[in-house]
Amino acid sequence: MMRKAVAVCRKELRQIARDRRTLLILLFVPAFFLLLYGYALNWDIRHVHFAVTDRDRTVESRSLISAFANSGYFDLVGVIDDREISPLMDRNEVRAVVVIPAGFGRGLRQGQTVPVQVLLNGDNANTATTVMGYALTILRSESARYQQRMPRPLIAAEPRVWYNPQLRSTLFLVPGLIAYIAMITAVVSTALSIVREKERGTMEQLRMAPLDAFSFVVGKTIPYFFISLASAMGIILVAMVLFGLPMRGAWWLLLLALSLFLVGALGLGLLISSVADNQQVAFQLAMLASFLPTLMLSGFIFPIASMPAFLRAVTYTVPARYFLIALRAIVLKGVGIQVFWIDLAALSIYAALVLTLASIRLRRQWA
Repeated sequence: MMRKAVAVCRKELRQIARDRRTLLILLFVPAFFLLLYGYALNWDIRHVHFAVTDRDRTVESRSLISAFANSGYFDLVGVIDDREISPLMDRNEVRAVVVIPAGFGRGLRQGQTVPVQVLLNGDNANTATTVMGYALTILRSESARYQQRMPRPLIAAEPRVWYNPQLRSTLFLVPGLIAYIAMITAVVSTALSIVREKERGTMEQLRMAPLDAFSFVVGKTIPYFFISLASAMGIILVAMVLFGLPMRGAWWLLLLALSLFLVGALGLGLLISSVADNQQVAFQLAMLASFLPTLMLSGFIFPIASMPAFLRAVTYTVPARYFLIALRAIVLKGVGIQVFWIDLAALSIYAALVLTLASIRLRRQWA
């Protein structure tokens, strides 16, 4: 019995050695997922961009700024005035603003309680809660330096959360779920379309028709685009009714951002479909290309700023990253296109790129 098992084992080892693709997958994929999850699954939040409005400009106020900057959690963007706060928060260039009032140093020297306002960007409720904890800890530590025999803290923190005052996690999670669901459904739907033509044998008929590859790709995209757009808008409306998702921006901006995102997702599905030989492979590739990047590398759950540099670089290739910035800016902040036009431009470039690659791939197959 063992002799037969050993014979089968030898045969399988020889087969695995000849099938280098399978061997590579068995050895590479576990290491890849270890690196991806090990670095991306990080609840620690560091490199929080913050700015300071210093209305006092004394030794004490500069000491407080240094305490934040040297804490290891905050990166100082700059000392700003009041009119710069809103644009910086709208563009996500800062996650927090520390407002030091006039008379801060004098009040501390006289043993008076001085309020310090901390403005927080609340579009990501989990990050805002953590950043608030960091800020309060630093303020308490600085207050202890001046208390001496005073029984009360001399620095009173006054946190104020913008865009999501109640820090409802729903307002953070629902936009991410919208991007996640829309991405997966759009990619999978088109990833199976061309493969289905191959399996049914109708691909040969299409090759004989007076049809170029780009027209074929566009024609394949349009029906799924309207279906995906209707589905995504339905998800958004349901989220507004059931979860209280606000709509503070313009509807046309929402439609524009959603359309660009869906065209890119559909193009990615067509590119996958042109590569795969059967629907099973196409489905697996579609899930791999849409599920993991959207969930892990888009800023949906894990803050991008806390990832290592090489993973932060990879996130720039994930379309959901740009869509989430635009979506949260529209529904939560109510800002105009001038705030997130770069993200819309990135979605446009991504959509054009994947549609072009899908066309080139099909043109080579038809030649």
